[in-house]
Amino acid sequence: LGVCVCVSKNVYKVDDELEMTMVCHRPEGLEQLEAQTNFTKRELQVLYRGFKNECPSGVVNEETFKHIYAQFFPHGDASNYAHYLFNAFDSAHNGSIKFEDFVMGLSILLRGSVREKLQWTFNLYDINRDGYINKEEMTEIVRAIYDMMGKYTYPALKGDVPKQHVDAFFQKMDKNKDGVVTLEEFILACQEDENMMRSLQLFENVL
Repeated sequence: LGVCVCVSKNVYKVDDELEMTMVCHRPEGLEQLEAQTNFTKRELQVLYRGFKNECPSGVVNEETFKHIYAQFFPHGDASNYAHYLFNAFDSAHNGSIKFEDFVMGLSILLRGSVREKLQWTFNLYDINRDGYINKEEMTEIVRAIYDMMGKYTYPALKGDVPKQHVDAFFQKMDKNKDGVVTLEEFILACQEDENMMRSLQLFENVL
């Protein structure tokens, strides 16, 4: 998941292991994570090795997450989308992502059921975590995605295009026209509309 700076400032490798044991986060048992996710123990071992190699402290903060994510989208500005994505992975809302947070989210996005993926995506769009999505929240996320994809992907994109897309999506989603979208409205609209379902696959590719 990219480079994460450990608390330790010691450059001597002999003392590294001892200091890491003292200050770094260690995940719950892989057996427990295997029961909670759609990954095998072997897959979890590979994921953990990669996570730990890139992030020795066992946790990643938002600034590091943004830096990592920016490398995948050099032609755009990924900082806003990375901010929202980080918050979605940060299940404890404490400003850091542990391996458990990362692998639980990844399990849903890569191997979860359609409903699980949609629920996770709903939580991404529900910026203020009040259980509803309003137009402003949806516009923020859609604009962040366009900014991230960059001018090379969308050379003719104009400033009002994200708003137009949100208006169209909202019209389909907000079934009772009360100005907000509930989880059930979101899931129902996405299941009824193939374009929205295709956006899920794009979302997986973005990850």
